Amino acid sequence: MVFWEGYFSDESMGTFAPLVVYWLYAGFYQLLPPFDKYRLHTRTEENQKNLVPLGSVIKGVLLQQFFQAIVAELLFLVTSNANSSVDIVQPSFPVQVVQFIIAMLVMDTWQYFVHRYMHQNKFLYRHIHSQHHRLVVPYAIGALYNHPLEGLLLDTFGGALSFLVSGMTARTAVFFFCFAVIKTVDDHCGLWLPGNIFHLLFQNNTAYHDIHHQLQGTKFNYSQPFFSIWDKLLGTYVPYTLEKRPEGGFEARLKKD
Repeated sequence: MVFWEGYFSDESMGTFAPLVVYWLYAGFYQLLPPFDKYRLHTRTEENQKNLVPLGSVIKGVLLQQFFQAIVAELLFLVTSNANSSVDIVQPSFPVQVVQFIIAMLVMDTWQYFVHRYMHQNKFLYRHIHSQHHRLVVPYAIGALYNHPLEGLLLDTFGGALSFLVSGMTARTAVFFFCFAVIKTVDDHCGLWLPGNIFHLLFQNNTAYHDIHHQLQGTKFNYSQPFFSIWDKLLGTYVPYTLEKRPEGGFEARLKKD
């Protein structure tokens, strides 16, 4: 039993809930006080280094989410039971946990190799992936600021593949897609807040991804959004230190050999 049962189908929730969650969670970060003592970059750095205004970022995210919704609707249309009068039997909680983990690994694998290739291929980087890196200083609302083609290939297709390979139901997918969105937004939030559960549970976190957005780190730390497995296996992992700045806040720095 879920709170939307009787009001919305699992397929509709799987399509639209992640979009709503994105704006709620990213909006929460946007409305927080400056929190200068927890920032990974100063506000001055954010204003000077970022090459695109907030309004354009919002438009870019909305465009990606438009295509994302279309693909999700098609995906659920193809995979849903043709006879809507038959109730879908939901798997047990342990099975859903296993499906979650499989989906996380599939998404990480897909995104690592597509993301890395977009950096290695000069044409793709220049014309597609560089749009995301216009935000040299990441912030929450810009987590899904990508070229529409990248959003389709990296995020939307990656999510669809995770859903199909894991074998999860549309209901389980609602929770998985929302979790993946929250994790992605958090990785771009630019804040090292005390007690952040994602910083405690995942080595691949806000500081880890911040290194990738730095000029000297663009060839490292491709893994996203959950684990750092592929970076470590394939030699693209770079360790870093998190140091306090005298004026307040933190700075993620690549470790020197």
